[in-house]
Parts: sequence; structure tokens; C-alpha cells
Amino acid sequence: MADGSFRDTPGAASSATVVVGALPSPDAPPADAYAVSFALRRTDRSGEWIERVAYPWHVLHTRARNEKRVAEALEQAGIVHYLPLARVEHTYAKRRATFLVPLFAGYVFVSGGPEACELARGTHRVAAVLEVSDQDAFRRELRQIYRVVERGQALELFPALREGQRCRVTSGPLRGLEGVVLRHGQRCRMYLSVSTLGQSAVVEVTAAQLEPA
Repeated sequence: MADGSFRDTPGAASSATVVVGALPSPDAPPADAYAVSFALRRTDRSGEWIERVAYPWHVLHTRARNEKRVAEALEQAGIVHYLPLARVEHTYAKRRATFLVPLFAGYVFVSGGPEACELARGTHRVAAVLEVSDQDAFRRELRQIYRVVERGQALELFPALREGQRCRVTSGPLRGLEGVVLRHGQRCRMYLSVSTLGQSAVVEVTAAQLEPA
């Protein structure tokens, strides 16, 4: 795809159908189910293929900076997967460079049976395989991410903050401060407590600057 979310190679559809369709699972879906998903993903910008793949989705927690290598190994094996990538721009010596980086650092999504997960582990680049309990909800959520990425929309990743959660500022002049957060949109109010006085000072920061403490 244009945004680098994944790349197809010549003949990928036929080889993928043979490899994935031949997985020796007693309840394996017919091989043509994979032909549908691989054909769809070449042209489908709506992400429908994410909901139509036959095997359940799993989340691969990769070792640091190994997301693309894991995705390449899965593609070479003909295993359906998705690695959403976001465009990031940096300026070096007045020159601007654009990079494609994983939207969710440390994670690759794979659709397959036990053999697919074992292949991923066999790369020695995967720290853990996380099971997805609610497949329907996960497919809908992943499809939404896919649709936004495919259209080149700007994306920012925010940690899952809860009201009343203790958080730490990770960047900017307030880096290192810790306090209790009351979230309000993309900007948050952080309460810096002085417990002896039973009072708090309040400072406003962006959600992107926070991580759970």
C-alpha cells in the first residue's frame, strides 16, 4: 500500500493461499478464504478484509524495533498480518526527512492458527503472543485504524489515561513531574499534590506528554 502498511510481492496471493491454506488445523477454513483476503487487501481501502479473514487475530508483542522484521517474515511465509505505519517528519540541518514508523510501537497484528504464531515466535523477534478475547470488537477497531492510515490522515497515539490515574510528564519543560490526571479532551489537568497541606496545584499538559506512573 502507498502508506507502507504492508507490501505485496508478485505472486503473493497464490503462494500465500498454498502456505496458509495448508496449515494442518482440524478446523482450518478452506484455502480460498485466504485468496479472498489477499486479493482484497491489494485494492480495499475500507479495511473490509480485516473483518473477513477466516482465522482469528492475535497481537504479537515484538522485541524493540523489530516490528518491520516480523512483518517481513510473516509476509514471506504468506501469513495474513497488519502493521500500521505512521508518517513522521524530522528536520536535520535544515533538511526535512520523512519516515514510516509503527503506529503502535512493539506490536504487529496477525491472523492465523497456532502454526502462524509458532512461526512468529521462531523469528526470535517476538516476546509474546497476546490472545484477543473479543474478536468482533477487535476487528472493528483494527479496521478503523486501517481506514485512517490508508487515507493518509495524521495520527497521534495517546496512552489510555483514566481520570484519577497517577501519571508522569514525559517531555517538555515539565518532564518528570508526577501527579493525578483529570482528562479533558486532548489536554489534561494534572494535580500536583502537597499531601501535608491537603491541597494540590494544577497544571495543564497535553495527553501526548503523559504516561502512567
